[in-house]
Amino acid sequence: MSDHVCKACGSTDLDLFYKVDRIPVHSCLMVDSRQEALDFPKGDLELGFCNQCGFIQNVKFDPKPQNYSPAYEETQAFSPRFVRFLEEICDDQIQKFDLKPGKTALEIGCGKGEFLVTLCERSGAAGIGIDPGYRPERTVSPAADRLQFIQDFYGPKYCHLQADHVSCRHTLEHIHEVHEFMKLVRESIGDRPHVDIFFELPDAERVLTEPAFWDIYYEHCSYFTLGSLSRLFRSTGFDVTNLWKAYDDQYLMLEAKPVDGPTQPRLELEDDLAKTKGQVAQFKAVIGPELEHLRGQFARWKHENKKVALWGSGSKAVSLITTLKIADMVEAVVDINPHKHGKFLAGCGNEILSPKALVDIRPDVVVVVNPIYLNEISRGLGSMGLEPELTAL
Repeated sequence: MSDHVCKACGSTDLDLFYKVDRIPVHSCLMVDSRQEALDFPKGDLELGFCNQCGFIQNVKFDPKPQNYSPAYEETQAFSPRFVRFLEEICDDQIQKFDLKPGKTALEIGCGKGEFLVTLCERSGAAGIGIDPGYRPERTVSPAADRLQFIQDFYGPKYCHLQADHVSCRHTLEHIHEVHEFMKLVRESIGDRPHVDIFFELPDAERVLTEPAFWDIYYEHCSYFTLGSLSRLFRSTGFDVTNLWKAYDDQYLMLEAKPVDGPTQPRLELEDDLAKTKGQVAQFKAVIGPELEHLRGQFARWKHENKKVALWGSGSKAVSLITTLKIADMVEAVVDINPHKHGKFLAGCGNEILSPKALVDIRPDVVVVVNPIYLNEISRGLGSMGLEPELTAL
């Protein structure tokens, strides 16, 4: 029991189970120099599990240092594997909800707009995207004349925006006041029961069971399982109609419809509270030895004078390096996103390089921060004539 309050259900019955101090408050904000990266604002993280609804939150989160802006570089759309996934999800939503000319899709937290653009290109629908990090020069599309982007945070002043399909992908985990946020979404829809809702976000169950501590970082202040996500939706005026996992079970997918009040669970996958409680206990028991083991592996590579490169410079890389304190054990960090090249990892100071830099570096080991890209990266290394030891987190 703690004196903290669950941001999803209001309970104070929280168990604290994981703590990392002094980590960068952003992972994907581009930094122009090594010194600026080392001086990047830091905060503390301590995860609390709600015994009543299963929601997990950073009880020490402070939203004030957050600075989402066009300098925030989160896109994964330079990966063929990810683009294929994006197209599959768009086609799925179009088919299920009959998106077509004359209908409008709204995306809350649209990033650089890849999902919304793809959705509207393939459906003929109009689109509205809202995100402070949107960059208009990135949108080159035959659907541009029916797309509207707002470079701002979603909030009450945008309640007037109406759409037939409302999506929110990889944004809710960045929201601290999750219950208030979902109430706002519901109020914005109003008396329009035909509106279809689609949310996508990281799966906390995978983080707990692997245990994938590199997927825990400051700007992700909120963590959900299928059950806890459903409970939040049902408590804020939605009927959850479909739940599943995607992208090698890394992502939670939820579909819902607006209703007049709270709803009762009716999907089998919602019943996970006891399971999640056990997974939290297991994570707490094994995370210490896991951290020690993985840091020891990097130390052994360094002791053997092996050059180690990380492939992927996003939040996973920042969390891995700052949690294990291994910045000096990593020879190179590379990324296929050209907008990141020449920038530096916040809190770490490692420069982000093009994968082509590995031709000169000749790494002995390449650590892939997301295993779903392993085949894609292996082919890339082979095309450069490189055959390092290849391993994935």
